[in-house]
Amino acid sequence: MKKEGPGCSSIAFGEAEEIGPFHIKPDGKTLYLNQYSWNQVANILFLDSPIGVGFSYSNSSEELLENGDIKTAKDSLEFLLKWFTRFPQYKGRDFYITGESYAGHYVPQLAQAIVRYHQSTSDKSINLKGYMVGNALTDDYNDHLGIFQFMWSTGLISDQTYKLLNELCDNESFIHSSSQCDKMLDIANDELGNIDPYSIFTPSCPKGSSSNKLLKRIHSTRPLGENYDPCTEAHSTVYFNSQEVQKALHVDPSFASSKWETCSDVVNTHWKDSPRSVLDIYQELIPTGLRIWMFSGDTDSVIPVTSTRYSIDALKLPTTSPWRAWYHNGQVGGWTQQYAGLTFVSIRGAGHEVPLHKPQLALTLIKAFLSGTPMPTMSKHSDS
Repeated sequence: MKKEGPGCSSIAFGEAEEIGPFHIKPDGKTLYLNQYSWNQVANILFLDSPIGVGFSYSNSSEELLENGDIKTAKDSLEFLLKWFTRFPQYKGRDFYITGESYAGHYVPQLAQAIVRYHQSTSDKSINLKGYMVGNALTDDYNDHLGIFQFMWSTGLISDQTYKLLNELCDNESFIHSSSQCDKMLDIANDELGNIDPYSIFTPSCPKGSSSNKLLKRIHSTRPLGENYDPCTEAHSTVYFNSQEVQKALHVDPSFASSKWETCSDVVNTHWKDSPRSVLDIYQELIPTGLRIWMFSGDTDSVIPVTSTRYSIDALKLPTTSPWRAWYHNGQVGGWTQQYAGLTFVSIRGAGHEVPLHKPQLALTLIKAFLSGTPMPTMSKHSDS
């Protein structure tokens, strides 16, 4: 299962750009085979959630104004229970949840909902084995700390801006920040220039500079999971607005919106609740024995590797296997450390959307996660 940021379609990004079997060509009409698709190692269910995202709908338009973390977890659990009833042949199979960005909230919250559901009922149709999140929004304090440090250490912002961001945005919510913090975020965005904050060492789209508004997007619940190449989002928009495509996907025209969008502004602007931290969920779920992995592309400045490492450090978990490099085809693919109940993996040279930037390394990652084995060493690396 693949989940994106609040209001963004998992099909538009996760399926059509990252881990799905087919990706969309620039003409917006034809597809090409993704040789590194994750469906080579697992059956994948892409869920557009909450309601109002992609082709997901409600009979009541008022519900679109009531979305938030709590409701999304509740609705996603209800969807899964009904899906397994509709397709009983999948009941009992090993089930994992994966996601990136704002799914740092969605994924552990859904895992928690499933675990609590199992504890309160005899229904065990969802055989949850674990979850994995990447470049994940996890804890507002640690995420801020890591973002500001990453931007400063990579030379994206000035010393003065770095100092003021830490002073004025300390302990601020990602969702409801103060006017002083917002002002500093604007200054930081101006200093970033026209770069792609989701992948800071790759070219940005020459058609505009909106992609550098990374911090303002986060603080106004803008989509966190947008494309690596900001010029290619239109491909999905053209493709999924095609009547032929919608018919093939069995979209009910009576419920379809007049225009399909990769991200819903209505969902974003009316987001109700977003806890400042989900670390308490990790503390609740780690003792259950679920397989929990966190990964991070190390060229992302939106939710950078530093943020994830600060959040993991806050859990104060004992190390079971120390920090080391992992390998793919004889080259360092990133670094990894194993803790009691949690594994961390960085992906060298990848941005916010790891499977988009480094598809081969991402496939190596998912294989290791599903098999429950450590990332490859130099002497035993994957050739996939």
